Amino acid sequence: MSNQEITSLTMVKAVIEALEDKKGEDISVIDITEISTLADYFIMVSGSNRNHVQTLCDNVEETLGRMGIDKKQCEGYESGNWILLDYHDVVIHMFDKENRLFYDLERIWRDGKRMDITQL
Repeated sequence: MSNQEITSLTMVKAVIEALEDKKGEDISVIDITEISTLADYFIMVSGSNRNHVQTLCDNVEETLGRMGIDKKQCEGYESGNWILLDYHDVVIHMFDKENRLFYDLERIWRDGKRMDITQL
């Protein structure tokens, strides 16, 4: 599958599988296509500690890398309390539980459409 054939929704599904594979907690997806030009989807997930958050990040990068998708940017890997992976149309936020509660991106982006990941 070439990069042109890979839709942002296909990427979302692959990311969810990668996060579930490494026991990511409280995975949520927000469709922001109608409210922002930043991306199509935000994905949020919690990890239990720094190593877990970094493992989630590593697995997402590996999974998308095997699909031939390169990230635009990665921020916060060293600290491991909030890692942001930017794949242009899909942005993944991986938090420890404390920082996820503090930043509360789901509230900030509440105008987006929350997606039921079980339906993907």
